[in-house]
Amino acid sequence: MNARFKKTLKYALLLLLVAVLLYFAFRGVSWADFVGGLKSCRWGWIIGTIAVMWVITWLRGNRWRIQLEPVQTGDRKITRRETYDAYAICYLSNIVFPRSGEVVRCGLMAETKKTSFEGALGTVVIERTWDLLCMVLAVVPLLFFGHFRDFLVEKMFRPAAGSMGIGWFWIVLIIVAVLVALVFLIRARREQIARTKAGAAFLKFFRGLGDGIAAAFKMKGKWAFFAYTVLIWVGYWLTSLMTIRAFPTADSLNGLDALFLMVVGSLGWVVPVQGGFGAYHFIVAMTLVPIYGFDKQTGLVFATLSHESQIVQMLLCGLIALLSWTIYRRKLKKQTQA
Repeated sequence: MNARFKKTLKYALLLLLVAVLLYFAFRGVSWADFVGGLKSCRWGWIIGTIAVMWVITWLRGNRWRIQLEPVQTGDRKITRRETYDAYAICYLSNIVFPRSGEVVRCGLMAETKKTSFEGALGTVVIERTWDLLCMVLAVVPLLFFGHFRDFLVEKMFRPAAGSMGIGWFWIVLIIVAVLVALVFLIRARREQIARTKAGAAFLKFFRGLGDGIAAAFKMKGKWAFFAYTVLIWVGYWLTSLMTIRAFPTADSLNGLDALFLMVVGSLGWVVPVQGGFGAYHFIVAMTLVPIYGFDKQTGLVFATLSHESQIVQMLLCGLIALLSWTIYRRKLKKQTQA
């Protein structure tokens, strides 16, 4: 089996997965009511969401520029235009083929001869580590406040406590104690764990997270990096809140609910399918039903609004950036030949 056939087969299977997820997400939906739900939305908020997503792409490009400075080669400095265009093209690439964007943007930066591909790729680890850390931190307030906390207590902890004959507080305490004991066990047995393939991969993952967190504190522009990181995730929260404001049925939801939907939506993008299609709709819609009492159709309207506004932004910015990069590459080629 040659490499081209394997690549084609993988792409076909991913498209099939998208189709399956979309089928299960939209099965039984009344399309007339679905379109009616879309028409009732406040589209000014959606336009605002697209604008904020563009700002997030610009912030990500600037943050990446800070990371690239230590691995820069030559006297010419990496520009904001280069990192922004590369990031916008990265998102465009992910719509076509999942997980390809990171390789594409690193390749584009290597094309400028201002950094190596390996050097650029190394910065991605730090970047993704801090994004994961921000995601974890976003979950913390949800455990103590809002609808998600009520759902956990009413639907999970209290029923479990009732069946076990103890208070739900003790269940939480037991869970924490088990996690702490698990950490100590892993530390004590890490050499034995590392001997297995799965164990070695597990330890490598968490070692990489630790290295990524530590590396950010050692970089030259660390405070700017942290500031950009905070602004990026505040931006994601704003897009979630603005989508809620665009949706009349969700008027009762607040900032904490926007935080929860931001986290859930992020999980939809993690599934390795083209542009999150199907996975995002399925995960977000199915979450809105039990926690917020939405019917399936209303949840799908919300998920579609949220997802497609992001896709529109990625397409617009990505295509413009692709044109910009093409013009820039020709100019760079002329400068190299001169």
